Amino acid sequence: MASAKIPESVLVVIHTPDLRVLLLERADHPGFWQSVTGSKARVDEPLAETCRREVLEETGLDTAQHELTDWSLVNRYEIYRHWRHRYAEGVTHNTEHVFGLQVHAAVPVRIAPREHLRYEWLPWEQAAERCFSWSNAEAIRQLPRRAASGAGR
Repeated sequence: MASAKIPESVLVVIHTPDLRVLLLERADHPGFWQSVTGSKARVDEPLAETCRREVLEETGLDTAQHELTDWSLVNRYEIYRHWRHRYAEGVTHNTEHVFGLQVHAAVPVRIAPREHLRYEWLPWEQAAERCFSWSNAEAIRQLPRRAASGAGR
């Protein structure tokens, strides 16, 4: 078995100034839509580096070319049972750190075919409704407030 996943991850809400949100459909669960998400590669990996790596892997976008912001929002949740085999024995919860990435427009992205089937840019309300993850939906629902205060970028 590959090394166990670290139960600490990032969720990156990629959005445009007019609050269109990028969602990706999972390849391993068709119909499950989400923002970019992924676990740290190593325990000491800085969260901004985890964001950079995951966004690049999943979309081809370089966070250095856009506005990455730590939303200082942390969620702790129970890992779905069907994904627990990826973690060390006995690990049942994950800690998720939420970031925003503002891009200038709804740009084409290059998805990782082993991870995702397709992508869509949606108005934030529709994106929040489509997410299977409560924490992802909640983060997207915070986008208008964060953008208005300048904290979404």
